Amino acid sequence: QVQLVESGGGLVQAGGSLRLSCAASGRTFYNMGWFRQAPGKEREFVAGINYSGARTDYADSVKGRFTISRDHAKNTGYLQMNTLQPEDSAVYYCAAGSSAVPIRRKNEYQYWGQGTQVTVSS
Repeated sequence: QVQLVESGGGLVQAGGSLRLSCAASGRTFYNMGWFRQAPGKEREFVAGINYSGARTDYADSVKGRFTISRDHAKNTGYLQMNTLQPEDSAVYYCAAGSSAVPIRRKNEYQYWGQGTQVTVSS
């Protein structure tokens, strides 16, 4: 089992930044992803990273603004979010899986955190 705990969400003005953290414990996992879900919408892929961190993938809507990373020494993943916009408001979830590459499909992830709320005011 892998336990994931997100933190770092909050309220920020448009144009601001937040850094989300995902602290992991338990068995080893390989790829990590960040997803988000706004009210009334499907959970959508935001960013993914492989084990080494050498391969990343981003949704077009966040490319150039968000950066995914991970620190194995701290067993923690991060999502740096810059130039936030109101449409970025959602509950953000981190997820972990056994793939060797970043994955966009949410049903490919075996473990999920509880989510952290991000609200961007205009």
